[in-house]
Amino acid sequence: MDYLPGKFVWFEHLSNDVAKARAFYEPLFNWHVERMPMGDQTYNMILNGSAGIGGLRTAEAGKPSRWISYLSVIDVDASFQTATAAGAKALQAPTNYDPVGRGATLADPTGAELCLWTSRDGDAPDVDQAPVGGWFWNELWTPDVKKALTFYETVFGYTRDSMDMGAQGTYYLLKKGDKMRAGVMQSTEPKAPPMWLPYVRVDDCDASTAKAGKLGGRTLLAPTDVPGVGRFAILQDTAGAALAIIKAVPLSA
Repeated sequence: MDYLPGKFVWFEHLSNDVAKARAFYEPLFNWHVERMPMGDQTYNMILNGSAGIGGLRTAEAGKPSRWISYLSVIDVDASFQTATAAGAKALQAPTNYDPVGRGATLADPTGAELCLWTSRDGDAPDVDQAPVGGWFWNELWTPDVKKALTFYETVFGYTRDSMDMGAQGTYYLLKKGDKMRAGVMQSTEPKAPPMWLPYVRVDDCDASTAKAGKLGGRTLLAPTDVPGVGRFAILQDTAGAALAIIKAVPLSA
C-alpha cells in the first residue's frame, strides 16, 4: 500500500438535502451515486465512471450544506494532536470507520474545516491530469493567509511557491516534495466563510456553468481565464454549497 501524505484524497458533500444534492450533481458531472454498506450503516458514494471519488452525507443539524476535504496523513491521532496544539479546533476526535479507514475532523486556526484521513488500503496514485468529472484542485479561501500558511506548513510539512495575481494579490501553492497539492488565497468576499474549495474538471466551463443554472444552481464567479492553467468558474449548488469547475489547459505532449 502506498500513502501520499499531504494529498487531498476524498471530498464529501455535507448536505441539508441529500436527494436535492444528488439531483444536481449527477446530471451536471455525469456522476453516479450508489448506496454502499459501511459497518451497520450505508454510505452514499459518488462515482465518476467506476471510480469512487467522494460521498454525500447529511449535514449536522443547524449547519449549512458544504463540501469538506479529506487530507491524507500517516497517523490521524498524531496529526490531530499536532494540529490542535497549533491552534486548530477539534470538531470530531479520531474515529475508526470500518472497514475503510480512520479519520478526524477539525477547523484550522482561520476557521476552515477539513478531515484528516488514513485509508486502510492506501491512497490512489497521482495522475498527470485528473479525468473529466474528477477532482482537479483544492483551494483554501481564508481571511488570514499568514496564519493559514504557518499552520499548514508547521503541521503537515508543506513548502510553498507563490504567484503574483495582480489585483487579486498573491496566490500561494502548497507543495509536498515536487508535487503541488493545493492553493491558498486571501478571501475577497467578507461574507464568505473560511473554506476549502474543491475544483472539478469539466470539458467546457461555460457549458457546465449554464447547465448548473438550469439545474437550479447559482454562479458565484462567472467563467474566467487563468493563463496557462485553464478557464474556471465558482458555483453554488441547490443545497447552498460552493464548488469550482475548471476546463484545464491540455498537457503538452
